[in-house]
Amino acid sequence: MAAMSVIGIDFGNESCYVAVAKAGGIETIANDYSLRATPSCIAFSGKNRILGVAAKNQQVTNMKNTIFNIKRLLGRKFKDPLVQKEIASLPYNILETKNGNIGIKVQYLDEEHIFSPEQCFAMLLTKLKDDSATALQTPINDCVISVPSYFTNNERKALLDSAAIAGLNVLRLFNETTATALSYGIYKQDLPPPEEKPRNVVFVDCGQSSLQVSAVAFHKGKLKMLATASDHALGGRNIDTILAEHFAKEFLAKYHIDARTNARAYVRLLAEVEKIKKQMSANSTPLPLNIECLMNDKDVHSEMKRADMEELCAPLFQRVEVTLSTLLTRCGLDVADIHSVEVVGGSTRIPAIKQLIEKVFHRPASTTLNQDESVSRGCALQCAILSPAVRVRDFSVTDVQEYPIYVSWDGSAHDEPGEVEVFPANHAAPFSKMLSFYRQEPFSVRAAYNCDVPYPDKHIGVWTIKDVKPSPDGKEQKVKVKARINLHGIMAISSAQMYESKEEPMEADADAPKAGEDEANDKEAQPPAEANGAPEVGPSWTKKISALFGRESADDKKEKKKKSVKSIELNIEPSVYGFSQVELNQYTEQELKMIAADRQEKERADARNALEEYVYELRGKLGADCELAPYVLESDGSGLLSQLDDMENWLYEDGENCNRQVYVDKLAELKSKGEPIQMRRVESELRPMILESFSRSLQLSHKVLEAMRSGDPKYAHVTDEERKKAAEALEHSFKWLEKTHNKLAAAKKHENPPVTVAQIRQEAASFESIVNPIFNKPQPKAPSPPKDEKPAKENNADAKQDKQKTTESNSEEKMDCS
Repeated sequence: MAAMSVIGIDFGNESCYVAVAKAGGIETIANDYSLRATPSCIAFSGKNRILGVAAKNQQVTNMKNTIFNIKRLLGRKFKDPLVQKEIASLPYNILETKNGNIGIKVQYLDEEHIFSPEQCFAMLLTKLKDDSATALQTPINDCVISVPSYFTNNERKALLDSAAIAGLNVLRLFNETTATALSYGIYKQDLPPPEEKPRNVVFVDCGQSSLQVSAVAFHKGKLKMLATASDHALGGRNIDTILAEHFAKEFLAKYHIDARTNARAYVRLLAEVEKIKKQMSANSTPLPLNIECLMNDKDVHSEMKRADMEELCAPLFQRVEVTLSTLLTRCGLDVADIHSVEVVGGSTRIPAIKQLIEKVFHRPASTTLNQDESVSRGCALQCAILSPAVRVRDFSVTDVQEYPIYVSWDGSAHDEPGEVEVFPANHAAPFSKMLSFYRQEPFSVRAAYNCDVPYPDKHIGVWTIKDVKPSPDGKEQKVKVKARINLHGIMAISSAQMYESKEEPMEADADAPKAGEDEANDKEAQPPAEANGAPEVGPSWTKKISALFGRESADDKKEKKKKSVKSIELNIEPSVYGFSQVELNQYTEQELKMIAADRQEKERADARNALEEYVYELRGKLGADCELAPYVLESDGSGLLSQLDDMENWLYEDGENCNRQVYVDKLAELKSKGEPIQMRRVESELRPMILESFSRSLQLSHKVLEAMRSGDPKYAHVTDEERKKAAEALEHSFKWLEKTHNKLAAAKKHENPPVTVAQIRQEAASFESIVNPIFNKPQPKAPSPPKDEKPAKENNADAKQDKQKTTESNSEEKMDCS
């Protein structure tokens, strides 16, 4: 399978990974720093945007304009309690926009700009897209992006909006737990066949900002998600925060400085705490923590051991145990039914978490998967399976919807309860269900989560079913509404159809439907059944909507036989979270302008760097006793050195922010003086070798001509005219080489050579093109006699011999017959 433009993106709160399906397996793509992990950071400066590794590297010096923790802000409102909690720990400015959304205020191109979290994530996706296109040498179109299994509709829609702004076609938003399961199962050759008991595997993913666990049943060629459980506020950064708070209090008592009051100091403290936390995973002895000039020019020192960390973080670890136990309850499996527990995510390296896994599941944690890259690898595999551009072994994936979803409507006028649970918790996804209504006017359907979700508003959306009208006789008409959870895990009302009944005359004629056909027609008019066999669901509390569960009375069937049914597609007006198409177009255009500005700035910076590099390089070679000194007059060299010093000063003063063309012109001016000097040096070094090679070629040719004159049979087939032509060419080249030696001997090193290396090579090639065909001329082949032709005497002797043999043969035959 050749590398195609289909990638899988693991969008993490701290880092992103990109993988691609290639021949021989899955490959993780390296970024422009040759690293596989790209920090989820975006920074802004007076000249351009800074993305990924470069943004992370300058975070401490540009804190107000470096954006991170984007994943926690996607799809949320400013007054969201989680957002307010995040704002308390973020050094950049977050404000409330007119519609109550989040705005991130930064200084960009020396102006104040306000971006949404969705726009910021789109910038990061643009970076990942460009790195992938560079690595694969092909444009990137299709992708699969990972999302936490606990993400709600609004957060998933926000992520899709970001991808649209970045120009990516998302084939699927893939739950991180399911992506991990796919990367595990697709390579397993020993999975049981469908008729046998499945292999049940638990996956524990504890990353930087959240904990997710899932139970998956595997059969050969397919996986089925059984249940998931998560804690969206439990990850490695929570441990970092607890340790940073501990050290901040210690430093306040010990050094009288409070790092929590200084954003830069606190960021540095968090970075050092993260390092010591990682060291604790492999070391139980006390570990030192030293930070120079943390705050107020004071150096700080402390130490901590693993046992102290575990004691401080005990409440967090208790929450880990609760989440693991919740999964065990939800999946309905006994501990004995679980084959193994696979761990991924950086925080699962913490020994305390591994001990909790063993305590709950009675088996040690298995680390067969790549703990950092398994999610991106699973996304790449899913993208290859979904994309028609790539051929890959198919693997069936059945995911689940973590939260129960209720659909409600105004049923008071129709004697209906007005609410039904369409998708219970851990229901299979993608999936569709049909709701049946009897209406004669437009109506609205609402959807909401029916449990506690990590989002302040359980509301999903409202869909208004339009164009509903009464039947010709003024009665209500049947309307079927399809509620669907799509591949992205987003719930929506995807379609609505009105079934218009029309009574036909009882007399039989050619056009009238026969008995029993009306029911079939009604069935055909319904939407096609889903591939997953979704049942038709709806209220059954009145005769009017008794068809909701597919049950109809005998009277209804009698009435059907007298009617023809026509299906009419109805318009749906959604009111859901997300950008409008106008806003998406506006943000996409803005992103394209920023990409163009980044490219222009990069070209300008590259031109400036090229000029600066040439100044340093040439000046380093022109000094006394340097390699170029013999090839330039002392006066000219001094003048050029002075010009290079002036150019350096200009670069750091007036020339700091010039246009690209200014740098290009100045570089061309310098090269017009510097390149002839470098050319003289190169010529001087190469010329002896080229001249020696040409001279050796002439000497060998002279020996060959001498052999021809002495009558060497090897060259007997060469004609006199050819021999004369070779001799004349040899004599001309000898004279040319002698003149060249004289010219070069009289020339000085600081002057341009009278004869260049290219001219010598051209003369040598011209000479060889004349003599080589002559000297290498193949000898003619001697004519060979015909195969069947023999001398006359031999023919006569052979004839006599044959005659004698024939006579002997005949006599023998006579003897045999007697």
